[in-house]
Amino acid sequence: MLNARTLSRIFSSISELMEQNRDYLVRLDQVNGDGDLGISMDDGFRAAAAFFAESLESGEETDLGRLLRRGGKVLNEAAPSSLGTILAFGLMGMAKRLRGNQEVDVIAAVGALDAGVQNMMDKAESKPGEKTIIDALVPGVEVLRGGAARVAGDAEAERALLRDAAAAAAAGSEATRQMEAVHGRAAYSAERSIGVLDGGSVVGRLIFTGIASAPAETRPER
Repeated sequence: MLNARTLSRIFSSISELMEQNRDYLVRLDQVNGDGDLGISMDDGFRAAAAFFAESLESGEETDLGRLLRRGGKVLNEAAPSSLGTILAFGLMGMAKRLRGNQEVDVIAAVGALDAGVQNMMDKAESKPGEKTIIDALVPGVEVLRGGAARVAGDAEAERALLRDAAAAAAAGSEATRQMEAVHGRAAYSAERSIGVLDGGSVVGRLIFTGIASAPAETRPER
């Protein structure tokens, strides 16, 4: 189930991974970018995680749509970069799908994630194969979309599906080494980008790893 509690756990898990990989992301971004990817992603997800944790503690907002919309704004304000904006588009796409719901099952959650990634592609005018975060996110979403109905209601099977999605996102990220950059500064020397791992795709991999490794929600016994 996805609700305010699990949402907070997920963003806390992703934030921890961004902090742990901050320097690694900086090094990747120094090859063809500004070199600030690790800083912006660490700052952005830390701020978003703090927002969701504070919202959960206050209990003032439980609507998933409103939470994700506000969380997207918080992330982008703390990570004022192209990827920060693109990630905010993703959260806005999810927010629109989940508006009016306080809790949804895995099928609805995957549908919202799919809508979020589609919004990212639409707003950024990007697609798989262009050496971006999309190359990690789309394979992960495809795995989830293909298995959500099969595992719905089975907590162990849902966790296994999330791990499979994280593995697909990792493979998608690794595949960017063989791609030629189309967007951003790397596109100015597109041929030289071949053989280089895309930093944005690593962010996508970390997002899926964070989702898969977030602590499961425990229901009180009746």
